[in-house]
Amino acid sequence: MAPVAEVTASSVPAVTRLRLTRRGRVVLGTLATVLVAGVLALLATFAAPQASASDAAGAGQEFSYVVVAPGSSLWEIATQLDPSADPRDLVSEIVQLNQLTESGVDVGQPLAVPLRYAGDPQTIPAAELGLAE
Repeated sequence: MAPVAEVTASSVPAVTRLRLTRRGRVVLGTLATVLVAGVLALLATFAAPQASASDAAGAGQEFSYVVVAPGSSLWEIATQLDPSADPRDLVSEIVQLNQLTESGVDVGQPLAVPLRYAGDPQTIPAAELGLAE
């Protein structure tokens, strides 16, 4: 009979298990989240339609203007243009459209009005004011 080798603890390779601490789980979770967010952002960048400027959309459209009369205010102009609309909204549109920093206007100042008022008899086409390009 052959001698049996004695098995000792030092001769058997130790099996180690990977243990994650709480901090390790947080770090791995954060890395996975950042990786997924980066992939999604990259996909969204390539999948999004590209915007391009063109003259075709605004071709032939010119703003109409109202010339400020003595004693007129933006509120009066807005009320005369559209009595049924809220003047605050129209004043806001005119201020934005003309890039005014305040609501004060000067006599004789031409103010562009929204395109929906282009056919209004109170407005003047840009060509008649010499503002057409």
